[in-house]
Amino acid sequence: MFSKKKKHDKEDTTMQNQDPAAENNAEELLIDDTNEAQAETPEESVTELSAEEKLQQENAALNDKYLRLFAEFDNFKRRTQKERIELLQTAGKDVIVSLLPVLDDFDRADKAMENATDVNSIREGVNLVHTKLKSILAQKGLKEIESINTVFDTDNHEAITKIPAPTEDMKGKVIDQLEKGYTLNDKVIRFAKVVVGS
Repeated sequence: MFSKKKKHDKEDTTMQNQDPAAENNAEELLIDDTNEAQAETPEESVTELSAEEKLQQENAALNDKYLRLFAEFDNFKRRTQKERIELLQTAGKDVIVSLLPVLDDFDRADKAMENATDVNSIREGVNLVHTKLKSILAQKGLKEIESINTVFDTDNHEAITKIPAPTEDMKGKVIDQLEKGYTLNDKVIRFAKVVVGS
């Protein structure tokens, strides 16, 4: 029994002898881990704070950029609206300025008619003014729609009435024109009012 006990005691002492070294190693490891944890924690918190600050700065920059862009767009919208109003108010200015000489000619013709005895000279003057007016409007892109003896076309004509066609080939064609139609730069601005053969 004694031998067993001694043997057992010897094992305990050996383990006790080994334990302090293992304990020292374990303590060193524990201290190293604690130091590493303590060393990592401030760096991580600094990194997190700087990341937060960075995100806040980016957010502020994006908000500033958005506000500037919004203000710029608002200014652009106001400016274009103002330009559109000015354009609408002065849209006919070019045409009216070009028609002023025709108005002057009509004034001269009116004065001439007060003392005129010759009807032919008045007719010639009115014809000249009429021709001048047509040429000015043609320069601006105005054209008459040719209607008589053409096939009825709903894109250019407005049928006022239908009458029996005088000949077979006039069926579906324009027989008479009550009001001229006009295009401005190849777009119909007034349909020709016509009589169609049926």
